[in-house]
Amino acid sequence: MASEFLRKYEADFKSTVEHFKKELLGIRAGRANAAMVENVIVDAYGVKTPIKQLASISTPEPRVLNIQPWDKNLLKDIEKAISYANLGLSATAEATLVRAIVPQMTEENRKDLIKIMSEKLEAAKVAARSVREKAKEDIMSAQKAGDITEDDRYEYVEELDKKITEINKELQTIAEAKEKEIMTV
Repeated sequence: MASEFLRKYEADFKSTVEHFKKELLGIRAGRANAAMVENVIVDAYGVKTPIKQLASISTPEPRVLNIQPWDKNLLKDIEKAISYANLGLSATAEATLVRAIVPQMTEENRKDLIKIMSEKLEAAKVAARSVREKAKEDIMSAQKAGDITEDDRYEYVEELDKKITEINKELQTIAEAKEKEIMTV
């Protein structure tokens, strides 16, 4: 039986895991993926806007991204934004689109990407612990207010700790799958 404290924060725990998954989509593994550039910010018409709101992104080949802006005047701005985003992509503006080439992965690139992924994993674990602390504060407040007994508090905290262990395992499994994808030549 999940306590009301756990149910209250369930959405926060889920969003932590989903955010981590989205973060990993931006890490390239030798293959072109629209998620690599869709959130790159472009200075368009004096407003900072993500590429996905300015253009369609396609992957005609495994290592090529075509970014086709709806307004051709943005070609150079998109090319510049991709270059400044430091994604390791080589972008060139052509007649109607920006072509971004994903370079061949080297052993050094792969290790750098795994380092970045590990940082994102740690950030996700910290976010999960932060949600746990909020839930724990609620439990402690409920006990002080007399809404739950001391035994209930121990039971709820134990249940919360089990949930964090479960989430950390899920995050680790996702990270291991991504690491395997990155290291696959």
